[in-house]
Amino acid sequence: MLDRLVSVFTSLRLTVVLLALGLVLVFWGTLAQVNLGLYRAQNDFFRSFFIYWTPAGSGLHLPIFPGGYLVGSLLLINLFAAHFRYYQPGKKKYGIVLIHFGVMLLLVGQLLTDVLSTESSLHLRHGETKNYSEMSSHFELAVVDTTAPGTDTVVAIRARRLEASGDIRHAELPFTIRVLTYFPNSSLTKESQPGHMQIATTAGFGAGLWWRAWPHETETDKRDMPSGILEVLAPQGSLGTYLISAFLTRPQQLTHKGRTYELTLRPERIYKAFTLHLIEFRHDKYPGTEIPKNFSSRVRLQRPATGEDREVLIYMNNPLRYDGETYYQASFDTDNQGTVLQVVRNPSWLTPYFSCVLVGAGLLVQFLTHLAGFAAKRKVS
Repeated sequence: MLDRLVSVFTSLRLTVVLLALGLVLVFWGTLAQVNLGLYRAQNDFFRSFFIYWTPAGSGLHLPIFPGGYLVGSLLLINLFAAHFRYYQPGKKKYGIVLIHFGVMLLLVGQLLTDVLSTESSLHLRHGETKNYSEMSSHFELAVVDTTAPGTDTVVAIRARRLEASGDIRHAELPFTIRVLTYFPNSSLTKESQPGHMQIATTAGFGAGLWWRAWPHETETDKRDMPSGILEVLAPQGSLGTYLISAFLTRPQQLTHKGRTYELTLRPERIYKAFTLHLIEFRHDKYPGTEIPKNFSSRVRLQRPATGEDREVLIYMNNPLRYDGETYYQASFDTDNQGTVLQVVRNPSWLTPYFSCVLVGAGLLVQFLTHLAGFAAKRKVS
């Protein structure tokens, strides 16, 4: 039985089948983006072990095709097993070793990128300073103690905890937060709309508005807008029920034991050990036209812990690489008074380059080894 498994996983036929499945998967997943959107197509086709089909009117999820994780994992196992089964030590095999190791590292690196990398954005207006970026596709409930002048104490609760409902307790909060209703994606209106329900809360603002739940957004230029109703419970009883929503532009406020708190549902923040201050944003155009020539942001980077204080110019194809993150010029405000920087953290960003170097070196070593052998035989003859 073991010999049969080894034979299957080291088979060249398996390699060809997996490569063919990968081609079909990429082609199919690319076409699916038209109807499903970029993010759902990525999750359904490439970040899954199987592609599922749901018959109309049924709750069944039937696997109909291998997903990206399954094809990639099997291809990695096949390559690894075949190398150790057929590899024979010798100077003429050094190139083959480098090629195989490079390809395996490329597959592993792609998996690490998918699992470990994060993307966020940093929006700055002229003269504004921030020490955090925001993940537009992830939200958090921020409970902020604003009692002390000039100092805020923040407790952030991730949205996936809100989706689980139930009671939320934290050592730094003197009360319990009970999630009564939570919609990961919603709409909020001032007037009645088809399918909407009227909101009933006992504290704060928002009572009388109308809302409804919606499926997750999958289009690239749209995002989920969550909403929910929370009840704040103190030992002496309820402090009221409050509406939280990504649509609200100001926080809900409550007072407990002489302290003031704010409740805000906001994009999840990633705090930095330094600050960025926008000195100037430029939107240059070609003379006499409305055609963009260049977008650039001149920022001041300050890190008190190290005494670092310098200006940096970020523009197209010239990002800022700092503290394990890359800051790209991504967008800007329509009045040209603000900039949006895309912040990417990818701990495994070097693996594709290193993989390509190994594969190239392996091909070169293999070619030179055979060339030297051929030249030696020809010289003898």
